[in-house]
Amino acid sequence: MQITLKFYLIELSKYLIAFTMLLYTGLALICNFSKDKKAVSICCSLQSGVLLVLMFLCFLDLTFVSGKEEYLYLFAFITLFLFFMITIVTIIYDNVDRVLLNNMCLLSGLGLCIVSRLSFAKSFRQYIITLVSFAICLAIPFIIDRFRFFRKLLWVYAGVGIVALLLVLVNSAKVHGAHITYSIKGFTFQPSEIVKILFLFFIAALLYKYNDFKWIIVSAILSGCFVIILVLSRDLGSALIFFVAYFMILVMSTHNYWYLLTGLVGGALASIVAYNLFDHVKVRVVAFLDPWTYIDDQAYQITQSLFAISSGGWFGRGLMQGRPWDIPYVDQDLIIAAICEEFGLIFAICVLIICLCCFYRMMMISSRCSDKFYQIVVYGIGVMYIFQVFLTVGGGIKFIPLTGVTLPFLSYGGSSVLSTYIMFFIVQGIYIKSLKYEKLLDEKNKKPDTKVY
Repeated sequence: MQITLKFYLIELSKYLIAFTMLLYTGLALICNFSKDKKAVSICCSLQSGVLLVLMFLCFLDLTFVSGKEEYLYLFAFITLFLFFMITIVTIIYDNVDRVLLNNMCLLSGLGLCIVSRLSFAKSFRQYIITLVSFAICLAIPFIIDRFRFFRKLLWVYAGVGIVALLLVLVNSAKVHGAHITYSIKGFTFQPSEIVKILFLFFIAALLYKYNDFKWIIVSAILSGCFVIILVLSRDLGSALIFFVAYFMILVMSTHNYWYLLTGLVGGALASIVAYNLFDHVKVRVVAFLDPWTYIDDQAYQITQSLFAISSGGWFGRGLMQGRPWDIPYVDQDLIIAAICEEFGLIFAICVLIICLCCFYRMMMISSRCSDKFYQIVVYGIGVMYIFQVFLTVGGGIKFIPLTGVTLPFLSYGGSSVLSTYIMFFIVQGIYIKSLKYEKLLDEKNKKPDTKVY
């Protein structure tokens, strides 16, 4: 009787979690596409409640299935953290984009929940990193609003970024054949995660100040330095993100679509070169083209990912009911497989829709920026974010070869969490600054003698 009751409760929890996620996603779509400000405000408030209910259901399920009360303490921490995040940000910054904030909280909460399920020991580290990241980033909108020197640091961004990547290339130890992490007194971090933000500010500052062909060549050469160093470090996933972001920003800034064609041709040639130079690239391409022939060797990771995704079905096997540890590096490279296996395809699709909603929101904020520098920054952040999602998910479902990049907010990894928080709060800061400028402009139109600075 006890076994039967437990079985039915686990089955019921799967549907409740999927339904709650569907409800949140529906509200997110309304918030993104509705032009009624009152309706958006109501939906945002409802989202916060649904988010807390979703976290409660997930951790209650983890506690019930595992029999460990420790998960309830983790739930209490996450609930307080998410409630505090939403409340404190909206109090300090009354013009914050609540839609983007809610989606950030959802993805962050889900990431903590999934990491807690995969490794109880690793979860504490992830919780601390998330808390510290939020505390650091809370000041970013204030800094962006108060200071105006960001566009003047063109060569600082380029110099610091290139030097940071060179230090990793020269001094870091090899991890799985790549030089991507740097350790100081026991703390390990991945500089490329932070450098990609410096890279965006560098490109934005250069294209804001110079827009003629000579300076575009300069930007291409310096951007190539970033990419080449990453390639030499064998951090090919990050190199690809930098490469795509540069050409997308260039097309957006100049409206010259020939640059897009140049990027496609250059990317194709670079892929051929990488395939012939790096053995691990060959392994991933072979695993992508014919995984079942090499199921016990080169393609073991991707085939296990596909097995996990297919075994989850629409509603998943339930939390603690799958075998995600069968997938090598599941908490970093293939978190999407763990989501599909235990939460189900419906839940995973909803997660992807939320990611797309974040991207759409960033594009909307970029389009309403009157300042070209900030417009390019937000656009670049949006492109980098959604392309990283594409690489991670596409690799996990065998749509493209594996690249080894993390899924923002959801995968385990301190550097990834910190950089993603920084990018989202930069977008929030620019959004708040844009609204402030629009308000001052409206006041100027009402009072012709008023100057806008």
